[in-house]
Amino acid sequence: MKEFLFVFRNDYVGAPQGSPEEMQAVTQKWMDWVGGIAAQNKLADRGNRLFGDGKVVRGNNMITDGPYTEIKELIGGYTLVKAESLEDAAELAKGCPILAFGGNVEVREINPL
Repeated sequence: MKEFLFVFRNDYVGAPQGSPEEMQAVTQKWMDWVGGIAAQNKLADRGNRLFGDGKVVRGNNMITDGPYTEIKELIGGYTLVKAESLEDAAELAKGCPILAFGGNVEVREINPL
C-alpha cells in the first residue's frame, strides 16, 4: 500500500462554531471518521489540527507572518492514510466531516525519498 496525505482546508469564517455540546458533536464525527479508517487498517498517522497563525520563510532569510488573512481557505490539519491508489485514497476522504462545513480535502500521494 502507498501512503497519502489528507490536507484539510476550510474557510476560516465558515468553520463550525457553537456551544460546547455542538463542538463536541463535531469532534465526535471526526473521531468516528478517523476510527473507521483505522478499523480498515488504512490509518498511517491520525495527524493533528493546526493553529491558524504561523510564519512564512523565504529566500534571503525573509520571515513574514502567515498564513495570510486575506486568503479565504486555511489549512486546518492533516492525516496520513494508506491506500492502493490515489482513487482509493480519495474514496476514503469522501466521508470527512469538513465537507459538511464547506471545506475540502486535498489528497496527495507521499513520494518517499
